[in-house]
Amino acid sequence: MTGSDAERRARPGIKDVARRAGVSPTTVSHTFSGKGTVAPATRERVRTAATELGYRPDVLARSLRSSRLGVIALVLRTLEGGPTLPEGIDYVLQFAGAAAVNAMRHGYGLMLVADPTADGAPSTALACDGFIVTEPLRADPLVTVLQQDGLPYLTVGRVPGIDEAPALDIFTQSITRRVLDFLHERGARRIALISSDTPNAWYLDTETTYAAWAAEHGAPPLISRQPERSEGSGGAAAVDELLAASPDLDAIYCLTGPHAAGAQARLHALGRRVPDDVQLLCGSDSSHLRAAEPRISTVDLQPQLLAELAVTRLVNMLDGTDHPEPAELATGRIVARGSTRDR
Repeated sequence: MTGSDAERRARPGIKDVARRAGVSPTTVSHTFSGKGTVAPATRERVRTAATELGYRPDVLARSLRSSRLGVIALVLRTLEGGPTLPEGIDYVLQFAGAAAVNAMRHGYGLMLVADPTADGAPSTALACDGFIVTEPLRADPLVTVLQQDGLPYLTVGRVPGIDEAPALDIFTQSITRRVLDFLHERGARRIALISSDTPNAWYLDTETTYAAWAAEHGAPPLISRQPERSEGSGGAAAVDELLAASPDLDAIYCLTGPHAAGAQARLHALGRRVPDDVQLLCGSDSSHLRAAEPRISTVDLQPQLLAELAVTRLVNMLDGTDHPEPAELATGRIVARGSTRDR
């Protein structure tokens, strides 16, 4: 690691100052931006904490923010679980690529950025004209700062805990019910769910809808939550957990591709045939599913269509224009493969 790398990683961020001063990151932001209302005593406490920590507010971002850059920032929460791109996940690349192309059509560039409120992240991204945030977390701290600073933004999926955030509907409840009905129509009577402990609306709303559907069909919910980045080992661990709780399970709805592939491999190792004994369907397509044997049925979340809609809607917000949005809604479609039965 070079000296400059070490210095950059050790540089205190807005959250460090907030912790030292006993205030929120938004209050720190308001102290240095001049926006909002901060009591004089609180402002002095924040400035003292910043001085003690050696924190330097990003003057460049504040000065650039007053002029149009022609850049839209894209924050993909999916990328934050590790240092590398999630291998084989179609959604991330298709969404980012389509967003970049559509931004260019509207005269904007697209910049993929880390959450500028995170510790050690450069805050210059806050100079961008607007933000698209995918998979926002519960009470997402970035959304809070964008709201408080009056920066234009749009989230893909609702923000749990922040009802007034402008968000694209990703139709999670509708998709979940269609998947469960699809499996039920093919003979499944004990359907389990493999979800994640990540607190975003996709996981939370899927779980809530699944539990309601199960209750309507007279079955207790059967859910295993695995870390999003646990890959195939997480799917295998989920199968062991679910079978221990309900040996008669005959179908699994698994939200991520790596988990689904790991689940299918574990079922095979246990002598459970897919789809004869246990049907398997995944909530998002990936290369893991297409490489599995049998190939795993999935939901096409239509990320390219979602990206086009997100960019168009944000550009209309930024420019006060009325560019037509795509006529088709990204409501998801089930892609049947070998891991589910025919009717």
